[in-house]
Amino acid sequence: MFDLLAVQAAIRAQGFDGWLLYDFRGINILAQRIAGLEEKKLSRRWFYYVPASGEPRKLAHAIEPASLDALPGKQKTVYRRWQELEAGVGALVAGAKRVAMEYSPRNGNPYVSRVDSGTIELVRSFGVDVASSGDLVQQFEATWDDEQEASHFAAAKVTDSAYKVAWDFIAGRIKAGGQTTELEVQRKILDHFTSHGCTTYSPPIVGVGPHSGDPHYEPTAQTNSPVKAGDFVLIDLWARLDKPRAVYSDLTRVGFVGRDVPEKQTKVFNIVAAARDAGIDCVQKAFAANRPLTGAEVDDATRAVIDQAGYGDKFIHRTGHNIGQEVHGNGAHIDGLETRDDRRIMRRTCFSIEPGIYLPEFGVRSEVNVYIDKNGKVHVTGGELQTEIVRIG
Repeated sequence: MFDLLAVQAAIRAQGFDGWLLYDFRGINILAQRIAGLEEKKLSRRWFYYVPASGEPRKLAHAIEPASLDALPGKQKTVYRRWQELEAGVGALVAGAKRVAMEYSPRNGNPYVSRVDSGTIELVRSFGVDVASSGDLVQQFEATWDDEQEASHFAAAKVTDSAYKVAWDFIAGRIKAGGQTTELEVQRKILDHFTSHGCTTYSPPIVGVGPHSGDPHYEPTAQTNSPVKAGDFVLIDLWARLDKPRAVYSDLTRVGFVGRDVPEKQTKVFNIVAAARDAGIDCVQKAFAANRPLTGAEVDDATRAVIDQAGYGDKFIHRTGHNIGQEVHGNGAHIDGLETRDDRRIMRRTCFSIEPGIYLPEFGVRSEVNVYIDKNGKVHVTGGELQTEIVRIG
C-alpha cells in the first residue's frame, strides 16, 4: 500500500521538490514496486508525480486510463498523442526545481539507473534538475517489514543447515564409493531447500579446486568435476521461503575433503575471515555510535585487510550486495570497487559481506548476511561465523 504521508516526508527530508515515478513495460521495476503496479503489466508509458507536499499528479495512456487510479491523488491527465505525453510531463513537474528519479549520474550505480536518458532529457527540458532517488528507493523498496524480516530468519535456518547436509553427503559418498560430483552435491542442496519449503532463482555454486577460484562458476554437465579426497570445495547457496514477498538468505562457506588442510589454504582463509570480520565490525561500530554509514565505507574497511595482506589484486569483486526479494536487491551495496555506492545503509535493510581471494588452484570466499533491525541492532544471520576450513569426512 502506497503511504503518501511517509513518502512525502522522505522527499522533504532529502531536499527534493518531488519524486517522479516512471515506467514503460517493466524497465523500471523499482517504480513498479513502489507504486504497487508490479502485477499490472501495463503496456504504455505512465508517470506518477509525488510533490513534497500537496496532491500527487498522474499521467496515463488512453488505452489504460484507470491504471493509476488506486494511487493517491485525483489529478489525472490521459494522453493519446506523443505531443500530449510530453506536455503532460511538463505539467506534472511544473514549479519543481529538483526532482528525484531512478537515475544515477554517469550510470555510476546501475541498480538505481532504471530511467532511460531520453526520458531524463525530456524532464530536464522543462527546467528541472533530475537527481538520484537511490535513498528514496531504499526506504520504500529495500527496507523489510516484520513479515519479511521473519522470512529471512526462517530462510537463514534452512541455508545454514544445508551446509551440514552437503558436507555429510560428500563424506558419506566418499566413504562409500570414493567420490561424488559437483552436480550431485548441488542436487542434494536443492532437495534440502524443497523439503524445507524454500525456493531459489538459480542453483547453488559447488566449486572444486580451480573451480572455486571462479566467483561465478556454475557446474554444468560439461564442467562437472568429481569431489574426492584431498579436494578443496566452495559452496555458495541462496534461498528464500516459497511464498510471496519472502526475502533471501545467501551464504558461502568452504571445506577440505580430509583432515590435514594444506597450509596455504588455511593462510588464505584466515585473511578472508579477518576481512569479513573487519566489515562486520565497521557496521557494528557505526550503528552503535548512531553514525551514518555508506556501503562504500564498509567495502573499504573489508578490502583494506586483503590489500594489506598482499592479495588485493585477487579480490576482484565488491564486498557485498543488498538482499531482498531478489538475492541481489535494490538497496545499498557494499561496494567501493565496481561502483562508489554512497547510499546510506538503512535500518530494516540486509546485505552480504563476502570478501574473497581467488587463485588459480583454489579460491576462498566467506559470506555472511548482515541485517539492521528497526532499532539499529546489527544481526549477523545464518548461523555461527565460519572460523576455519571445514574438515569433511
